[in-house]
Amino acid sequence: MEMIREYADWFYLIGAVLFILTLRGLSGPKTAIQGNRYGMIAMAIAVLTTFFVADNPVVWMIVGAMVAGAVVGIARARTVPMTQMPETVALMHSLVGLAAVLIAIAAIIHNNKLIELGPDLLAANGVNFHEMSRVHLFELFVGCFVGAITFTASVFAYGKLAAKKWAKTISGAWVKPVQAIIFIAMLVFGFMFFSTGNMTAFWAMTALALIFGWVWIAPVGGGDMPVVVSLLNSFSGWAAAGIGFTLENNMLIVAGSLVGSSGAILSYIMCKAMNRSIINVLFGGAMGGTAAPTAGAGEQVQRNHRSGSADDAGFLMSNADSVVIVPGYGMAQGRAQNAVKELANILKEQGVTVRFAIHPVAGRMPGHMNVLLAEADVPYEDILEMDEINSDFPATDVVLVIGANDVVNPAAKDDPTSPIYGMPILEAHKARTIMVIKRSMATGYAGLDNDLFYNDKTMMIFGDAKKVVEDMTKAINGTGH
Repeated sequence: MEMIREYADWFYLIGAVLFILTLRGLSGPKTAIQGNRYGMIAMAIAVLTTFFVADNPVVWMIVGAMVAGAVVGIARARTVPMTQMPETVALMHSLVGLAAVLIAIAAIIHNNKLIELGPDLLAANGVNFHEMSRVHLFELFVGCFVGAITFTASVFAYGKLAAKKWAKTISGAWVKPVQAIIFIAMLVFGFMFFSTGNMTAFWAMTALALIFGWVWIAPVGGGDMPVVVSLLNSFSGWAAAGIGFTLENNMLIVAGSLVGSSGAILSYIMCKAMNRSIINVLFGGAMGGTAAPTAGAGEQVQRNHRSGSADDAGFLMSNADSVVIVPGYGMAQGRAQNAVKELANILKEQGVTVRFAIHPVAGRMPGHMNVLLAEADVPYEDILEMDEINSDFPATDVVLVIGANDVVNPAAKDDPTSPIYGMPILEAHKARTIMVIKRSMATGYAGLDNDLFYNDKTMMIFGDAKKVVEDMTKAINGTGH
């Protein structure tokens, strides 16, 4: 135990290096498993080292909390379906934010109790106590308000992604002024706490931060949720780093900073993929809040589209030289990833070149489609990002779109009045034949109609993604015989 105390900084340094290797490993699907292993080892080192260097730890509480958390975490990991992974990630972010708030509260209460005991009594018991410095109060201020915002914002994001009734989107001219008032009031009380250490100001700041987190995310549209999840991941990291300063724990500072910076970079990349700024996403209204005028239900009924069957699609794909599959949330919702892999394998056996095209914001969280395809053991070399595949669409015989809407919407290129105009898309409309699997002609998560569905080259195939893909595979097998 004494050795661990003596070399704690070295153990933390090893853990920090492993966390950096974790991020490096997670940058690519082929190295992701190794990256996860580095992360698990780093976290084990961090937890064990902190456990042994802590002053007078209440062992039964720490071990009890760890065991309870492990049981809940393992049970959730084993039972959560892939369709619920986005909201699960959002819920995990909320717990990091809540932990930051509770630690800040505990630190302040502990400090106030020491003040009540008085310096003489503390000195008599061998306790060397100094009142919190302005720097320490500032650390608590940052860690607490960022954690509080992260907590309630993540809870709302969870409710939104899980389609809970209580997670209702708010809109109206009053929203932005209210957001501004709450935010300014939160900073004012935070400054009072930082300046004077006043506990009333601290409680007011925390309460306002909790409220702000909710009203800040509530107006954001469904189409922007992947960016929100990524940004909340960043916030959870910064909250952890802030509390790391409070606890004087170098490992927590490093780990939190890595999570915060990587989440911020990912948010920037995703905003760039949507041709929007992060400010526009979070304060400029909802991308999916209001459909374009051309997306009205009446006009959808009047527009003509061509529909076909799974047998028709199977025949076309089996006679093609090249097929590109564009997965979207419909594939996740129908749990069709394994059926899609089987379809790809059947086509490959018949000499068809099959590849997958992934848009950065497809699905409900960053990398959602990559995770689903990896779960189905689709070869990594068959999965291409938007920039890699777009130039190949004009020479592609068949594009199969599975439940994707906004990421293949030509309005982003052609319609200056569209809310998504300028957003980079997968240019599926340039292929020779387009087939789209959807349950109905309803709009996507961003609430926008899609001109691709009415293209002369497009054939709509209605039904559950998994069932339709399985029927396609059966049709191709029949054709082969």
